[in-house]
Amino acid sequence: MNDSRSTPPQAARLPLLLYGTAWKEDATRALTAMALRTGFRGIDTANQRRHYFEAAVGEALQEAYDGAIVQRGELFLQTKFTHAAGQDHRLPYDPKAPLRRQVEQSLRSSLEHLRTDYLDSYVLHGPSSSRGLTDGDWEVWKAMEGFAGTGQVRSLGVSNVSLEQLDTLCASATIQPSFVQNRCYARTGWDRRVREFCRAHRIVYQGFSLLTANGEIFRHPAMRAMIERTQRTAAQLVFGFARAVGMLPLTGTTQEAHMREDLAIGGFDMGAEDVSAIEGIAGVVLTSPL
Repeated sequence: MNDSRSTPPQAARLPLLLYGTAWKEDATRALTAMALRTGFRGIDTANQRRHYFEAAVGEALQEAYDGAIVQRGELFLQTKFTHAAGQDHRLPYDPKAPLRRQVEQSLRSSLEHLRTDYLDSYVLHGPSSSRGLTDGDWEVWKAMEGFAGTGQVRSLGVSNVSLEQLDTLCASATIQPSFVQNRCYARTGWDRRVREFCRAHRIVYQGFSLLTANGEIFRHPAMRAMIERTQRTAAQLVFGFARAVGMLPLTGTTQEAHMREDLAIGGFDMGAEDVSAIEGIAGVVLTSPL
């Protein structure tokens, strides 16, 4: 292997955007390789074969290392532990094993899949219940905390989490989450309450489905006018807005041209007036005809 295993850097550098690898199946390797060639330096995946093909992500990473496109230390790699209820029959662990052992088996499998000896972020792929945190969730989190002390995991995170669950986790966890990853709906003020909690607790909020979950805003006259005035794509405006309000946005685009357009948000700063306009469009969408 070439450059796939190395000592973790002292400080993780957050990427401009995360490339999300969910729902790509047999195209996962090619699309991840394309994202790396295009310039993405943050990769998000999960050890959940039901929706992700983590091993194919690792194949793309090895291809990039071998081709001198990128070195491991330049990347932010994030994957997830998924409870059995969120898996299909292709589990990365023994479902009869204690949860701590399941975390260990899933983590070892992820490190092998991704051709690395450490993760920049290891995420609990959602609590096991829609309300509160179960004893099982706490057992998993404690196991994740244990691996965070070994050098195999640099930071912990949680996804698909409510404000109440996040508050409970932060109140009692020994190691606080560094990242929260949620589907981000404009109609909830772009998950405003969770974002505010994250800001107050110095947690990085990762927003996914920023485009696919919010089709209504792209038809709104205010957004169409902003696209015309700025000569930016709708995706660039939404990702630029996300960055401006402190989010780390995910994109899972399958088009190289769109990858380049998305990464181009690093070349412009969105004005405060446009940030406020996008922040406020959600309320208008819910009360006015399009």
